[in-house]
Amino acid sequence: MAIKGLLRFYSVRPVHSVGDDGRMALSDHLRELRGRVMRAVTAWVVALVVALFFFDQIFALVFDPYKQAAERLGGGTDTQATIAGVGGPLVLYLKLCGMAALVVTSPYWLHQIWSFILPGLHAHERKWSRVFAAFAGPLFMIGVLVGYLTLPKGLEILIGFTQADLTNLVEFGDYFSFLVRTLLVFGISFEIPVFLILLNLTGLLPGRVIGQYRPWFVIGIFVFAAIATPSTDPFTMLFLALPMCALVGVSEVIARVLDKRKAARSPYSGLSPDEPSPI
Repeated sequence: MAIKGLLRFYSVRPVHSVGDDGRMALSDHLRELRGRVMRAVTAWVVALVVALFFFDQIFALVFDPYKQAAERLGGGTDTQATIAGVGGPLVLYLKLCGMAALVVTSPYWLHQIWSFILPGLHAHERKWSRVFAAFAGPLFMIGVLVGYLTLPKGLEILIGFTQADLTNLVEFGDYFSFLVRTLLVFGISFEIPVFLILLNLTGLLPGRVIGQYRPWFVIGIFVFAAIATPSTDPFTMLFLALPMCALVGVSEVIARVLDKRKAARSPYSGLSPDEPSPI
C-alpha cells in the first residue's frame, strides 16, 4: 500500500477528463509537473550513486586539461593544484559526481521537460520544435568538445604569466568552475544556427538580412571569441570563431531556402510589386 501511494507521486496521467481540445484541469497540470520532476530527480539520484563508483575516471577527465597544461609548462612555471578545507575532498567528490550525473541523465530530464511542454504546442510548432531538438543537442555537444580540446592551451598561456619567483596555487574548485563556464560558452555558441533559424521562422530575420549584415556578424563573432576564450593566443580564439562563422553561413543558406518556400506558398507570390493585393 505504501509503495502504491509512493508511485502516485510519479504518475503523469490526468485524474479529470481531458477536453476535446486537449485542455486539462490546473490540478492535473500540477500533478503532471510533480510526476515529471520526481522522475527526473530520481534518475539523477540513481546516476549519482553510480557515478560515485567511477570517481577516479571522472576526476581524470576533468583534471586532464590542467595536467596537460602543467606538463607543457615544465619547470619554467611552478604551479600546483590544491584543495582547501577539511571537507574539501568530500565536497569535490560530491560536486564532480553530481555534475557527471546531471550530464549523463540530461537526455532523460530534457525529455521530461519536453513531454510537459509538447501538449501545449500547435501542430506546426511541434514539427519545428522536433527539428530543433534533434539539432540543438548534437551542436551543443560538439561545442563542448571543441572547448574541452582548447582548454589545455588556454590554461598553459594563462598560468604561464606566473612570475618566476612565485608558485601558482590553482584551487580545484575555482578550476572546475572555470572549466564549466568555458565549456558552456563553447556549447551555447554552437547553438547559433538554432537561434537564427528560429528568428527566421518567426519572420523577424529573413535570410537576405543575414547576408546583408554578414560582415557585422563576423566582426561580432571575433570580438565575442576574443572575450570568451580562456587565453590570449589567436589559435584558441580561432577554434571558437571559425566554426561560429561557418555556422552563420549555414544558417543563412537554410534561411534563404525557407524564405523561398514561404514565398512560393504565399497567395500573393504571383503578383507584381505594383499590383494591389485583394483585401
